[in-house]
Amino acid sequence: MLAASGGVSGFSRNLHYTEIQLKSGGFVMSEQGGEPITKGADRARLRCLVIGAGMSGILSGINILSKNYKLVSIVEKADKIGGTWRENTYPGLTCDVPSHAYTYSFAANPEWTRALPPGAEIQAYFEGVVEHYGLKPYLAFSEEIVACQWRQREWLVRAKSGREWRADVVIAATGVLHHRRMPDIPGLEHFEGHCFHTSRWDHTVELADKRIGVIGNGSTGVQIISALAGEVARLSHFQRTPQWIMPVENPAFTEEQRAAFRTNPALMEMVRNDPTYVESVRRFTEAVANPDSPEMAEIEAVVAANLEEGVADPVLRDKLRPTYRAACKRLIFSPDYYQAIQRERTELVTESIERVEAGGIRTKDGKLHELDVIALATGFHADKFMRPMQVEGRNGATLERAWARSPRAYYSVSIPDFPNFFMLNGPNGPVGNFSLIDVAEKQWAYISHLLEALQAGRAKEISASQSALDEFDARRTEAARSTVFGSGCSSWYLDAEGVPATWPWSFQRFAEEMQSPRWEDFELLA
Repeated sequence: MLAASGGVSGFSRNLHYTEIQLKSGGFVMSEQGGEPITKGADRARLRCLVIGAGMSGILSGINILSKNYKLVSIVEKADKIGGTWRENTYPGLTCDVPSHAYTYSFAANPEWTRALPPGAEIQAYFEGVVEHYGLKPYLAFSEEIVACQWRQREWLVRAKSGREWRADVVIAATGVLHHRRMPDIPGLEHFEGHCFHTSRWDHTVELADKRIGVIGNGSTGVQIISALAGEVARLSHFQRTPQWIMPVENPAFTEEQRAAFRTNPALMEMVRNDPTYVESVRRFTEAVANPDSPEMAEIEAVVAANLEEGVADPVLRDKLRPTYRAACKRLIFSPDYYQAIQRERTELVTESIERVEAGGIRTKDGKLHELDVIALATGFHADKFMRPMQVEGRNGATLERAWARSPRAYYSVSIPDFPNFFMLNGPNGPVGNFSLIDVAEKQWAYISHLLEALQAGRAKEISASQSALDEFDARRTEAARSTVFGSGCSSWYLDAEGVPATWPWSFQRFAEEMQSPRWEDFELLA
């Protein structure tokens, strides 16, 4: 089972900051963290409410306090912070972004134990950030938001419990991968063993003597197979569509390295901005945007060689060979999946599933795969975002009508007629094998300009205009069709009309766009 590493226990003592980061935004942080110390005369402060206490919600809360706005609350439907890293605790859970890149720019963590961070360490890291920045008093747990209504130039936010909040601004930091996708497999309810979605892993089940079936072979399924191969009685991986796998190493940081990180913040910053990683993000996004580029040719050559050299049996190799282009689906990064699937007592099942029976899974060739545990690595409804929450904006606008065809947002941040309602990692933003913390920080820098305009009284209401969204989405859609995501595979990147719902240009272009708003594209109402 995946257990929390002891390497992050001293996290809050080892945060490193620059003088500018500590003193920006009109407050200073005490050495022990805690409440901001307000400087200067009190003034009417912008009331901001955050929905979601995952990575983006924590980032939002910290930045709201740093600007001395009033943080009304960070409302979370679960009973603790963490988002994806709270929900998922399955064996082998690992982020495929380097540890020091998957870290807030203002909260370096010298205690990561590996090059790719284990999930439990990431959860502990976020818990340490919340503690250090004094966010606990602002957290409202076990409060599922059911409605946000724009009334008399403020947001009325209501939870299922009946609790209500009022705010000038709502930040939707609800994340993407939290509405579980359950497979439509006949007979699933008749299985007599243990069956659970991988985001609800049952740690009370002892696995060593069990026959385990894993349905789904995205990153989650691959990581579970790698973790359990050779460790359980029998392991069956049910594959519907093969995946291209990018080889990656995951070495441990030595105690000497961690000690150097603790004492040298400049070294931490250098590692976080490792030129090799920065260049890999550039090359990846160039490859995605232009499938005929040299960068894409390089990716395809690497993953093809990984398959050819990693799998000895030609029959198994053919079963593992995708028929679509590399990165059309999200690339899987793994140091050892091909080795794991070739282990004794481990099998790849490519026959379609006909039904689940009391004793296991029967495939369409008639074979019954007898199982004690079925793990559903079947992913999430990535197009839900904050839904099924009912969001009602100006002039009777509703989110359901605005997103009737597919979720759309101006630069993934703002929706017309939903004033002062801003999103982090919303629709049409960058996705791929790079840090979503970096994406969220760049989006927050953009949103901060909008909040400053509200606080300064330049407007009471700010939202993107309909014409600006239409023009942006037309350009985005046209470009998205020609990305590798649109090259002919089924993936959760595609919207209901089969168009990639992603940022279709380079990451550098995204960074440039996030530096400041085009004010002519926004409606500012006094």
